[in-house]
Amino acid sequence: MSDARTARPAGFGTGVLSRTAALIHTLLTVQALLLLTTAPGLAGLFLLAPDPANLPLAALCLLPLGPALSAAVYALHHRSADLTELHPARTYRRGWRLNALPALRLWAPLLAWLTAIAFTLTHFTATGLPGWWAVLLAAVGAASLLWGAHALLLTSLFTFRTRDTARLAAYFLLRHGRATLGAASLLILAAALTALLTEALPALLAAPLLLSLLHSGRPVIAETQEDFTA
Repeated sequence: MSDARTARPAGFGTGVLSRTAALIHTLLTVQALLLLTTAPGLAGLFLLAPDPANLPLAALCLLPLGPALSAAVYALHHRSADLTELHPARTYRRGWRLNALPALRLWAPLLAWLTAIAFTLTHFTATGLPGWWAVLLAAVGAASLLWGAHALLLTSLFTFRTRDTARLAAYFLLRHGRATLGAASLLILAAALTALLTEALPALLAAPLLLSLLHSGRPVIAETQEDFTA
């Protein structure tokens, strides 16, 4: 005789409505945990005056963001579509524990590099360089962000040495142009939301943006699984 306390209707937790509810629950949980783990840094960032002299302080405030983004990508990638098998908080914590240091090894140098570029551009007239240097620096900064998007996927979902992750991320920039364009569109969207509305909006929509990054980065993930893992 089946136990009424454990039996459930066939298909319960796996239908369209259940999958949608599971996705929404996962997104909300991951979003809340991402904001919680980055709250001190984000609070400090919002308190800083919009002055180029504060760029190094802003970079320090953003340091916790790298591990938090990596944990969020891990949790979203390993999410369950079954409403009865949801553990997004547990998966996020596992992702943070596994990926915090590897992500920070990539995120900290990238953040320092982007800060140097931003500081140079905001003080460009004092450098005495020709105007095309500003365009070149902006292009290098944009390419660095796109490299960072690929590196985020790789370090969140795979275990490589830091230098190998960096090389693979650079390799995939041109290898999978569609994935790179997808990451670029998300960066442009985040920049537009910041410029047109408020700088807090990309932070509040981080989980859906990261889910979109996972979707556009599927070719990168698939090739890494097939060709670069045992």
